[in-house]
Amino acid sequence: MSNRLRTEIQEEEEEAKKLVVEEKPRKAELPDNLFMRFLTKGVISTDDAIRALPFVLYVALLGMFYIANRHLSENNIRELDKLNKEVKELSWEYKSTKADLAFKSTLTEVAKRADTLGIRESNEPPQKIKVKEDAQ
Repeated sequence: MSNRLRTEIQEEEEEAKKLVVEEKPRKAELPDNLFMRFLTKGVISTDDAIRALPFVLYVALLGMFYIANRHLSENNIRELDKLNKEVKELSWEYKSTKADLAFKSTLTEVAKRADTLGIRESNEPPQKIKVKEDAQ
């Protein structure tokens, strides 16, 4: 330590406290981009931008509705294509089943199936049965 008096040291400390400059926090600086230049350099004032905000929001809402409508219509078109393919497939299945039924109902096919059951085609012509009304 030096040979100074205690009072001199205290005076120096007080002077150092007086010399301390308080730094104020800086305001957040605005980024220097095109949008901020557009608003701050006088082309459009912030009041004009605030007045135009409802219109901008309206246009944004219309844009979202347009996009949603497009998605819904594309989904409907996909669903219609899927249903059309299913209808074509079912139509083919109907036609093939109808042709199969027509084939199986022919006389020869019915005779083949009935033969497995032991039923045979009659070679004799049918006979009329006559009932007498007096017999009661």
